[in-house]
Amino acid sequence: MPDKVLITGATGLIGTALAASLARDGVPVVALVRDPSRAAPRLPGVTLHPWDAAKGLPPVAAFDGVGAVVNLVGEPIAGRRWSEAHKARVRESRVLATRALVDALRARNDRPSVLVQASGTGFYGDRGDDILTEASARGAGFLAEICREWEAEAEKAAELGVRVVMLRTGVVLSRAGGFLAKILPPFRLGVGGHVGTGKQWLPWIHLDDEIGLIRHVLATASVSGALNAVAPEPVTNAELTTALGRALGRPTVLSAPAFALRLALGGEMAEELVLASQRAMPVRTLESGYKFRHPLLAPALKDLV
Repeated sequence: MPDKVLITGATGLIGTALAASLARDGVPVVALVRDPSRAAPRLPGVTLHPWDAAKGLPPVAAFDGVGAVVNLVGEPIAGRRWSEAHKARVRESRVLATRALVDALRARNDRPSVLVQASGTGFYGDRGDDILTEASARGAGFLAEICREWEAEAEKAAELGVRVVMLRTGVVLSRAGGFLAKILPPFRLGVGGHVGTGKQWLPWIHLDDEIGLIRHVLATASVSGALNAVAPEPVTNAELTTALGRALGRPTVLSAPAFALRLALGGEMAEELVLASQRAMPVRTLESGYKFRHPLLAPALKDLV
């Protein structure tokens, strides 16, 4: 494990959990945040440096003694409807911020040994029942293009002698927030159900394994390139719905038809975020030696709810 880890996007679901995990083991953590005074309560014991990616490079001092960088920065994709303005913010907060981060590394002689770069299974687009490994081609759509650009900027760090790992993360399941927190209220009331046909594949990962995998690649010098950060048991939307209903002891007989989702979210957002199918498998992830704590959905949900 590196002596000191720098995290961007540290106030998000994954970032806060990662910072807490490292801090518990005595690993010094530095975070680049927009507003240190607001971030401090969420990141106890973390050294904070102000950085607005839209206004230039990160402060040079933030990288002093840093052995690894974990880049999680990015505007929430599902935070609001996909207007052109929001899509531009999503892109700039990822692509331009990562470019600035690599430019900051280029300016230093004492660079970190590894950059762990966030990406997503959106890289593969809507692929039906196709089994998707890290070797699968990029798909089509807004998210696929964002992931391509995001990863391309991070890969430039390899030219500087930095080991680069891209984590193509699926839906992160956590009791602290994110996808599960949004869908739990209706499911607890017994009015949850599948969306669209329910046949679309949903790549998922328990937050414990997302953090475990990041720490694994930080500590494993032989790992580089793309890894699918998804559990080895892919499930359909309908299967997740049934499993969550059983975990809660609630019925799941309702459904949200595709046309209603398109009306509520807009066609592009509904198709890519909710109705797209990605049967992603963690082939290279398992080959790297990582052992999942929560490989199966039913026990994972039982742990969470």
